[in-house]
Amino acid sequence: MRLLYSLAIYLLTPVILSHLLWRGLRNSDYLKRWSERFGLFDPPAATGGIVIHAVSVGEVNAASPLVRGLRDRFPDLPLSITTFTPTGSERVSHLFADQVFHVYAPIDTPGAVRRFYQRLQPRMLIIMETEIWPNLFYGAESRQIPVVIANARVSEKSVRGYRLWQPLAQHVLQSVSGIAAQTETDASRLVQCGARDDEIEVVGSLKFDVRIPNSLAEEGENIRLRWGPGRPVLIAASTHEGDEQPLLTAFAGILDRFPDALLVLVPRHPERFTRSAQLARQQGFRTQLRSETEVCDPGCQCFVIDSMGELLRYCAAADVAFVGGSFDPIGGHNVLEPAALAKPVLFGPHVFNFQEITDRLLSRGGAIQVDSAAQLAAQVIRLFEQPELKDRMGQAGLQLVKGGQGALESTLVMIKALLETKPDRTQ
Repeated sequence: MRLLYSLAIYLLTPVILSHLLWRGLRNSDYLKRWSERFGLFDPPAATGGIVIHAVSVGEVNAASPLVRGLRDRFPDLPLSITTFTPTGSERVSHLFADQVFHVYAPIDTPGAVRRFYQRLQPRMLIIMETEIWPNLFYGAESRQIPVVIANARVSEKSVRGYRLWQPLAQHVLQSVSGIAAQTETDASRLVQCGARDDEIEVVGSLKFDVRIPNSLAEEGENIRLRWGPGRPVLIAASTHEGDEQPLLTAFAGILDRFPDALLVLVPRHPERFTRSAQLARQQGFRTQLRSETEVCDPGCQCFVIDSMGELLRYCAAADVAFVGGSFDPIGGHNVLEPAALAKPVLFGPHVFNFQEITDRLLSRGGAIQVDSAAQLAAQVIRLFEQPELKDRMGQAGLQLVKGGQGALESTLVMIKALLETKPDRTQ
């Protein structure tokens, strides 16, 4: 079955390259560094370390505490991070600069994977969340490289997909040395996909171990003072087009009650920056871009953050946070970052990618789920009108984040044990 899979990947390679070309029409970074996707790159000065695979921005953010923990715990092991997307690459550069080596993950053909391993000679491969690439896993198994799936989560949709190639998925998952699952539900779904019970440990989500820099509160306060300390601010994080129309409709209603309100709009993908600003202007909002100014003018109604890596600093300056990917059935995005900043969190009806976390946040009183633009407007107005409720919700979310921490330490313990049983073969 793996041979059939490999043949399919070879046949699909032109489709993958066409997709990169199409994405490159909107983001030229997709047209660069194609050789890396075939395992052709200059290796770092130091090899034989740990490779962490994180698909894009969300997985890189989730990996951030793990990377810091690995650097502290294993300072002599070089770290490499792979991503599929240029935005993930940019985020790696922003977070870690030259502390790690970045390369694009290879297309999952046997040849590209072989060249990838030859150049990095890793001692361990860590997969963030659940990215099952059979040849990448097989290449690790054949080289006796332990594989850890960290922050593992599996949606019900993914379970259905894996059942279509169950024998291959089962072999891949049973080759893994350890799985650090986010929840009991994720652990159960992984077993359904073919993983062994004894290789799974439920440790919680690494996203609870988010580290908020001490300087962030001061940065947020400075931005807030320049906006006007009494001005009500709603930040909409990681939005998609399906979020933005109801969001802008809701904001029009919010302006009826609070004419000086500000919407800080943070699109999920860079190729949508211009489109998001166009939508806001089409709705009649006075709109500025982050690329034009660090802090928008007093007359601005919608401030579009057309940059990467600045979500937290603007979230720190806001009153209320809406998390996107939740009006359309995308499954939602990370609600824990605004909660860690003590902001009340709102999201739409589709949060299945973070169901257990959002359920806990709702049950603790740190979040509100809305089904429509009208409900979103009503709840934001309510929070603007009742600062004591806003603060109470923010503190509830913050306490949930603090209480959920610990996944990082458990994951590091698993990694340490596997490294000790798999000595460095490059020496």
